[in-house]
Amino acid sequence: MTKITIRRFDRNVVQALTNRGFPEPLARALAARHVTSPSDLDYEFKEMLSPWDLKNCKEAGEAIADAIWKQKNIVIIGDYDCDGATAVSVGILGLQALGAFNVSYLIPDRDKDGYGLSPQLVDRAAAAGAEFIITVDNGISSVAAVEHAKALGIETVVTDHHLPGDEIPDTLVVNPNQRGDTFPSKSLAGVGVIFYVLIAVRSALRAKGAYPNGKQPNLQHLIDLVALGTVADVVPLDRNNRTLVSKGLDSIRAGKMQPGVSALLSVAGKNAHRICANDLGYILGPRINAAGRLDSINKGVECLTSYDYNTALFYAKELDQINAERRNREVSMQSDAILSLQTISVDDSNSIVLKGDDWHAGIIGLVASRIKEQTYRPVIAFAPSEENGEHVLKGSGRSIPGIHLRDALDRVSKLKPGLILKFGGHAMAAGLTIRKDAFDEFKELFARAVKELSDPEMFERNIVTDGELRASDFNIELVEAIRKHVWGQAFPEPLFANQFKVLSQRVLKDQHLKLSLEVDGREIQAIWFRHKRELPPTVRLAYKLDINDFRGRQSVQLIIEGMEDEFEDWTA
Repeated sequence: MTKITIRRFDRNVVQALTNRGFPEPLARALAARHVTSPSDLDYEFKEMLSPWDLKNCKEAGEAIADAIWKQKNIVIIGDYDCDGATAVSVGILGLQALGAFNVSYLIPDRDKDGYGLSPQLVDRAAAAGAEFIITVDNGISSVAAVEHAKALGIETVVTDHHLPGDEIPDTLVVNPNQRGDTFPSKSLAGVGVIFYVLIAVRSALRAKGAYPNGKQPNLQHLIDLVALGTVADVVPLDRNNRTLVSKGLDSIRAGKMQPGVSALLSVAGKNAHRICANDLGYILGPRINAAGRLDSINKGVECLTSYDYNTALFYAKELDQINAERRNREVSMQSDAILSLQTISVDDSNSIVLKGDDWHAGIIGLVASRIKEQTYRPVIAFAPSEENGEHVLKGSGRSIPGIHLRDALDRVSKLKPGLILKFGGHAMAAGLTIRKDAFDEFKELFARAVKELSDPEMFERNIVTDGELRASDFNIELVEAIRKHVWGQAFPEPLFANQFKVLSQRVLKDQHLKLSLEVDGREIQAIWFRHKRELPPTVRLAYKLDINDFRGRQSVQLIIEGMEDEFEDWTA
């Protein structure tokens, strides 16, 4: 069952914001997100949290500065998603700007190497002449790999943002989530962490006398990549992250961006001057991620680090083609997954565990996410893979609020040690590997773990909105006012809800429902993506505001997010 509720807000704050020129619906939304004055929305670089509050950041900066000073061969080890690719790119471009001549990168292959720095990857770095390894967006669990690097005489610095396990590498670790770190923001993405470290590197080089004329490299030219990786990794947009994203968007809108970002916008048909945070997450991010899922994330890094626009455009076109293939495969796999739901009673299940014999391991996370949206249950999707010559199942999971996915997997690992070969993640997403013959037992124990960690009310979908709009509120000015702000995880874009009369409805491309709605005598167009079922004549819908630009004519369009009291037919 789905219910629609309204966020609580302080009416005095709403009045104060409207007195300062904010449209009343936007003022309501901001007040509900604990914005109390316009100054809370001042996103300037001076508002950034200090790098000196980030544990080991100063020391890591000094170690890397020393490596640059001595012109050591530096190898950056990244991850195969957009956060990892942008973190590698920021690392390369930043270190080069700071004077590193010998800097390269290695990113593990999703299927052959698995995630993160491993002893095998250290060997490859050593073969490439590495004297200093920097991890970005990974490394917090690479205890054995760091020890192996030490044995080979290679220095290491780990920069990461993932939750640590019981043991962390014996080296300089920069991670806001490590024990003993008092950094106020625990939500930096991997790209944000390396950006902070680069600031410390520059400071250490300045102390060494690297900039005698007082002119130091300006690292702000990397902020577009920091914004892209931060939004694409769906980390909570606390004020510090909103500052990073806002400055990145400002830079892109002003035409000050990497050639790779410009090229990606071009192939996607997006206007850089009108870009918003959603475009980073839903337009650019997927094109980078697709390379890591189906091909090589190196193509994403080469695009983002290209100094020449034509070279960047070459890679951007490749990324666009790979993303189109990803979409086609995802649709096919999702259809298979929905068919699989026919064999179970979703309403009587507290979790969904699926597998496909021909599913691609790089796309199972997307499938898990889609099925989670439809069923409102924690979902893990598995695909066949091979690891060290052994046939295994690689899984990717997505959860719902209140059920911590990594904790559930940890509980399974304690219920049956050895059942899960390896796992990692956080509250809402996780990855794991199990033996091919362990699927049924894992499915049973995962359901048990979720049951122990949940309450029945957690499985009732609650769409929290910012209340109703009046007919007069459906205007371009309100949409533009909303788009000026930075929205994302933990600072969600305003979501409204109204009772509508359905005037007409039709399915587009056998996937999406196109609607003509009426509220208080006003007709409004709407679309409900990935929803095909017919709506009743009168409905209460939750929606976001958008602009439909058709042949130069703009009109308000609603993006439907849910319907109250909706009982899903999982097999429709």
